[in-house]
Amino acid sequence: MPSFLPVHDFISLSGQWPVVDVRSPSEFSQGHVPCAVNIPLFDDRERAEIGTLYCRKGRDHAILRGLDIILPKTNRLLNSLKKRITGDRVLVYCWRGGMRSSNMAMLFETAGYGVRLLQGGYKAYRSWLRQELERERPVIILGGFTGSGKTEILSLLRRQGEQVIDLEELASHKGSAFGGIGLPGQPTNEQFENTLFHQWAGMDPSRFIWLEDESRMIGNVTLPDPLVRKLQHCPLIIIEVSLEIRVQRLVKEYAGFDDTLLSEAILKIEERLGTQRAREALTAIREKRFPAVAENVLQFYDKAYSHAINRRKGQPRLYFRVEKYDPAAIAAGLTGFVHKHFKNGAHLPGL
Repeated sequence: MPSFLPVHDFISLSGQWPVVDVRSPSEFSQGHVPCAVNIPLFDDRERAEIGTLYCRKGRDHAILRGLDIILPKTNRLLNSLKKRITGDRVLVYCWRGGMRSSNMAMLFETAGYGVRLLQGGYKAYRSWLRQELERERPVIILGGFTGSGKTEILSLLRRQGEQVIDLEELASHKGSAFGGIGLPGQPTNEQFENTLFHQWAGMDPSRFIWLEDESRMIGNVTLPDPLVRKLQHCPLIIIEVSLEIRVQRLVKEYAGFDDTLLSEAILKIEERLGTQRAREALTAIREKRFPAVAENVLQFYDKAYSHAINRRKGQPRLYFRVEKYDPAAIAAGLTGFVHKHFKNGAHLPGL
């Protein structure tokens, strides 16, 4: 019989063993362990049928119907496993760590695989990850006005060996009304949380974790409450970049996209921009005066960001002035700047 592993051990072993999610395709699409592949024991229709039977006629009838469905497709399930994983050991989970994962584990073991199951299933995984995010960590928030290059700088900090979680990368969105342009579709909110939590749990708790300053919403995904509290209370390093540099960066980043997409983004924030400013921005897009568009929109975003950070009472705040935009030099300077002030997290407040 396969043995069960608590969540921490299961996740630790997932770096060495492949992970199989045996839930239905719709459950998997909604959210899953980031490294898992989906080999469903039941498809969505079959799962709904068994669930209905369980409610109407009881557990025994549901089990018998489940066996009727499973037995004819055992060869297909094993072939799918062989095609999608390497080696002869596998981690398996379902929703609660119950019959679906146990049945699949017995099938895999019969075929010669070593199997370990997730105790409590995916539900326990979700609960554990939220507890992990609640843990205190030495967190640094990188802030600054729109166009300051925060995401690029965080990427370079990561290359330099710093611990970085890029929230916009995980959300597949840059946060503003223009944030989805040129990026693939966003994940579900649940999957965004899973990937975020997975990265968080893998961080060294004795070292800084760098995050970009974000609002609660990044496009259509919502940051979990424990992370929002960290963004609002952990030390904030604001990089100060001139308006001229920020305009140049935004033009370079967005001017190559279809004008229709840019205009649609303006219309999304027309009410907050004001009718006159929105009309001026739309006219500038049509006339290819992209610096004017950027300057126009930044008036709104700068005011909104200033208001947001000034509402945070008691948050430690430091400023890092940038005279010339050299992202590699900025990243290197920030590392020294933060370590000088907080001595590698030794006295860094965290939430």
